[in-house]
Amino acid sequence: MMDWTDRHCRYFHRTLSKNTLLYTEMVTSPALIKGNATHLLEFDKSEHPVALQLGGSDPIELAKAAVIGSKYGYDEINLNVGCPSDRVQSGTFGAVLMKTPEVVAKCCKEMIDAVDTEVTVKCRVGVDQQNPDLTLPKFLEHISNAGVTRVIIHARKAILSGLSPKQNRNVPPLNYELVYKMKELFPDLHLSLNGGVQSIQQAKSHLENGIDGVMIGRAAYQKPGEVLIDVDKYIFNDETSEVTEKDVVKQMIPYIENQYKDGGKVSKITRHMLGLFSGKPGAKGWRKVLSENAHSSGPEIVLKALSEVD
Repeated sequence: MMDWTDRHCRYFHRTLSKNTLLYTEMVTSPALIKGNATHLLEFDKSEHPVALQLGGSDPIELAKAAVIGSKYGYDEINLNVGCPSDRVQSGTFGAVLMKTPEVVAKCCKEMIDAVDTEVTVKCRVGVDQQNPDLTLPKFLEHISNAGVTRVIIHARKAILSGLSPKQNRNVPPLNYELVYKMKELFPDLHLSLNGGVQSIQQAKSHLENGIDGVMIGRAAYQKPGEVLIDVDKYIFNDETSEVTEKDVVKQMIPYIENQYKDGGKVSKITRHMLGLFSGKPGAKGWRKVLSENAHSSGPEIVLKALSEVD
């Protein structure tokens, strides 16, 4: 979700769900420690609960990055061991670390020792020619022995050479049964499932099958109204959370106005809102008005786009 789940996206998603745990886009530990890119950590307090996702492979550097993230007030520090991009591989972090579980365990141990904030891991079932039935349990054993108690598993292999990042999200087959098996083998681990989940109904089905949590990425981004707006009611049993897509737009207006007054571009926020009315009458007009005008307009363009839905 690089360049997608920035602070504007998360603020928007929080208006759709009060309870969902939100994640930052991946921030590399070198960017924080050597590049001093702490502006990437800024977030609005309304985003809580929110997790900082880190990328890296140097235990000491990751521990320092975790300390910085903890001081910023993040509710969780997550180590990404799932991203398959070439750039990430060249930095020796992301999915390539599935090959060296002992390195991941050392990174996690250093981070856990450095902060009180919970440290979690997001991983794949395996990479390249690995046999996940054999290597995934060993991976989970290594990191659980290091003190990790919560893991998010993308239920696909990552093919590090030969497939693009986009293909790695679709081509390797999903293996939900393996994730279920890991829950049976590691009952004390809080295991969340990721990959291919398109709806609340699918998420609920996984939870009913014994999985502890479900992470939804692109589907939640591309059709946020459809995926997120009823999460509080149907997943968290929160009957007090009743909002419509139009309510969400109106709630976003003050935030957009404040960002605009501070010199921000409206399009930096509305680009995350394009799919809000996906599948509903007026969705095309909503997208068209924002796509063609938000980059050079003020906050009023959002209400103009909303009139297309009305």
